[in-house]
Amino acid sequence: MISKVLIANRGEIALRIARTCQELGLATVAAHSSADRDSAVVRFADETVQVGPGPAKSSYLNIPAIIEAARARGADAIHPGYGFLSENADFAEVCEAEGFTFIGPSAEVMGRLGDKSSARAIMLDAGLPLLPGSRVALSSAQEAKELAAEIGYPVIIKAVAGGGGRGMAVVREPGEFDRAFATTKANAQAVFRDGRLYVERYLDSARHVEIQVLGDGHGGVVHLGARDCSLQRRHQKLVEESPAPRLDPRIVAEMGEAAVRGARAADYTGAGTFEFLVDGTGRFFFMEVNCRLQVEHPVTEMVTGIDLVREQLRVAAGEPLGFTQDDVEHRGVAIECRVNAEDPARDFAPTPGTLTRCVLPGGPFVRVDTHIEHGYKIPALYDSLLAKLIVWAPDREAALAKMRRALAETEIRGAGVTTTAEFLAGLLDHPRVRASEHDTALIGSLVG
Repeated sequence: MISKVLIANRGEIALRIARTCQELGLATVAAHSSADRDSAVVRFADETVQVGPGPAKSSYLNIPAIIEAARARGADAIHPGYGFLSENADFAEVCEAEGFTFIGPSAEVMGRLGDKSSARAIMLDAGLPLLPGSRVALSSAQEAKELAAEIGYPVIIKAVAGGGGRGMAVVREPGEFDRAFATTKANAQAVFRDGRLYVERYLDSARHVEIQVLGDGHGGVVHLGARDCSLQRRHQKLVEESPAPRLDPRIVAEMGEAAVRGARAADYTGAGTFEFLVDGTGRFFFMEVNCRLQVEHPVTEMVTGIDLVREQLRVAAGEPLGFTQDDVEHRGVAIECRVNAEDPARDFAPTPGTLTRCVLPGGPFVRVDTHIEHGYKIPALYDSLLAKLIVWAPDREAALAKMRRALAETEIRGAGVTTTAEFLAGLLDHPRVRASEHDTALIGSLVG
């Protein structure tokens, strides 16, 4: 049983979690930094607790402070949202040891899948297709360089503990390898406190397609179809949609079966995402597992009618999934655009400031996940995401038209504040996007 949930996160995802908790009759505690003391989730939650000053390392990443806050407020569960501590196996282990239900997979499973080399080994044994590359972490730059020569350039160097588009570098020729390896290793050590790396072949023209899975502790595992996340810049997603357009349903079914097989092999529980690369011939290759709720989870909710946060909470409470694979139905098309406080004309530099105008779209089948309002002060301390616009329509053409209208209605202004809304509107009008012929390289070719 779960009765009170401490939400160890901020922004739109914290508010989104709190709303589902309220619908389930669960009490909520908003854990916040001093910079977020007046935030939307703080006003919405049943209780609040400040866990530290503004900087994330002293608040949202402060494990002792969060555990103490949960204990002081009498919470029996902790939801980490996404980012921050959501994929931190040590945090999950501490929660378990201190008697709190962690809303996510077990610490052991998270540790094995969070280690990208370990995850590759598990999925290879489960029969999932992988790009040629190292099965274990590489011991030296020389070993890595020899492997790169063996599998062929271009290659991508990745941090074993990486995630969120960080800790990776594409290398196109041998002369670039040593510097890229050293830089990536240093970055991985600084960001993830783990300098281990692995190497795999890099696909220049590929689609980034992911499969949402749900697993319970009773042997039930299902997938909820595919999301296309190919519109991204420097491995950061900007637009997502479900179902993945121009992808043979047989391929989607095979990917779904592979993801379920991989989840079973890892003994996965809760909501998770299997990420794949799909080449021009339709072949797909496993990349990694995200052991958390994804930013783009709303598009899956819109086409399946399944509340993923609700299922996370039910599974964490020990309940079985209330449905099987045969019960999952997909209807229509959903698209999500991330509106960030960034200036595309200045290499997407963050643009913090105070909002003097905030008008968000509405209308049938338009969903806005946000925490902002008129007068909101965008802090420079955190991620720049302001709002997620999600639309649904019976077909892709209608969904694109609805999203263009939603973006046109969006007005987020302030002194020094620029958003990505106008850029996203232009992106959706690109001929390759309209024809579903985009891939992960498109935005880079447009803005560098």
